[in-house]
Amino acid sequence: MTSALLVASLNLEGLGREVLFELLPVGNSVKVSAVDPASGVEVSIVGPADIGTTELKRNAMAKLAYVLRKQREEARR
Repeated sequence: MTSALLVASLNLEGLGREVLFELLPVGNSVKVSAVDPASGVEVSIVGPADIGTTELKRNAMAKLAYVLRKQREEARR
């Protein structure tokens, strides 16, 4: 796998936002970065290369949704 930048329109937190993904192979692992262009928030995960890009992107999306949710909660305080 070579480095890849993917753009996907996914239903992030029910908002229908666009999410940018970058997948970078590192040995037997893949580093996946997910960016919400609307807020500029970026998260990264590392997972095994053999689980496939769909699962890696799903995990990165879950982390991005978690971080955005936490930021909203902090802003309400």
